[in-house]
Amino acid sequence: MAGLEKLVRIRTIFGGESETVPAGTLAGAGGFRCEGCGYAVALQELDEVPACPNCGGEDFRRASIFGERSAAEPTGLLVETPDWLDEAREALVTPGGYLAFEDDERVRVVALQEGWTRVGRSLSAHIRFDDPTVSRRHALIHSLEGAVRILDDRSLNGVFVNGARVDMRELEDGDHIAIGRFQLHFISLREGDAEPAGDSVGSAAVG
Repeated sequence: MAGLEKLVRIRTIFGGESETVPAGTLAGAGGFRCEGCGYAVALQELDEVPACPNCGGEDFRRASIFGERSAAEPTGLLVETPDWLDEAREALVTPGGYLAFEDDERVRVVALQEGWTRVGRSLSAHIRFDDPTVSRRHALIHSLEGAVRILDDRSLNGVFVNGARVDMRELEDGDHIAIGRFQLHFISLREGDAEPAGDSVGSAAVG
C-alpha cells in the first residue's frame, strides 16, 4: 500500500460528527450535502466526494439522505445545446423517442421502447449513470403510442426539464433533462422527419 497516500486523501469520520469533508476525499458510504447550497450526493464505499455540480463548492457534510431538506434546491440551470446534437438527430432513421447524452466523453443515443425505462445508478437501470449525483432509482420514463412522460422516482436531487424541477412531465421534442450532473436531450422523430445519414453517432436500444 506504499504510496497510496499520494493518490487519495483518506479521512475517517466517526459517528455523530458533522465534520466538513473536502472534494476528492474518500469519506465512506453515505449521504453528504454541499455546505454552500445543500446539494446532496449519495456515496458508495470507494467513491470520492465530488465537487458540487450545482454550485461548484468543494466542502460537504455527512447527512442523512432521509428527512432533511436542502438549504437551497438545485437549480437545474439550462445549458447550451451541444454541437453534436444536430448530428445525432440526423443519424436517426426510425421514428420514435430518443435520449441523447454524453457519458465518459462519448455521445450515446438511446431509443425509448414502449413501456417503462428506468434511469439511475442501480445495476437494474436501463440507462445507468454510475455517479454519486445520481440516485439508484432516479427517474422513470414511460412511452406509449408516441407520448413520452418522465417521472421523478423519489430521487435525492430531483429531475429537471428545461430548468424546472418536475414530478411528472410530458416530454416534447428538444426538451433538456438534468439527471444529477448529466444533461440529456429528448428527440422525438416523427414519420417524414428521418433522413438516412452516416454512422458517426452510435445508438443503443433499451430492452
